[in-house]
Parts: sequence; structure tokens; C-alpha cells
Amino acid sequence: MKAFEWQGQDLVLQLYVQPKASRDAFAGIHGEELKLAITAPPVDGKANEHIRKYLAKQCKIAKGQVEIEKGELGRHKRVRLKGPLQVPKDWDWLE
Repeated sequence: MKAFEWQGQDLVLQLYVQPKASRDAFAGIHGEELKLAITAPPVDGKANEHIRKYLAKQCKIAKGQVEIEKGELGRHKRVRLKGPLQVPKDWDWLE
């Protein structure tokens, strides 16, 4: 799989997550994954919850529409965004 792909109405992302960053942002391509820097620490599920909240806000969908399909306990994650209403303009890697 590529770093991202559309599967019907869903957008599936392969992420490499960098916790405890200074800000939340995509930081380019890391191998065959998108690098996502987040401010949350990787303890007690806080990073996963932060990822759900961040991606939901970016795509204007509910947190429940952001599903971590693989990689709950690691830096490498596959995340499904179910029917995103918008894709942020600064997500230029989607083109």
C-alpha cells in the first residue's frame, strides 16, 4: 500500500507518528508512510486519542469516523478516515 489511498469514500493513511513534537503537523514522507508529528505523549493511549481528534478536526468529521486499523501500540499506524467532508489545502501530498 502507498502512504495514502482512497477506498471508496474513505481515505486510508499509512502513518509514522512522532509523539511529543512541538506542534501537530504532517512532516512529509517517511519511507512509504506519511510522517505525522503530534504534541501528545505516547502514554496511556493519549497519542492515539490525539491523532483521532486532530485528524477528525482537519477533515471535519466526528472522532468516531477516525479508526486506527493497525498499530495501536506503535509508531507505524494505518488509519481510516470514514467519509471525510473536506481535505485540508495544506495536505498537498494527496495530489
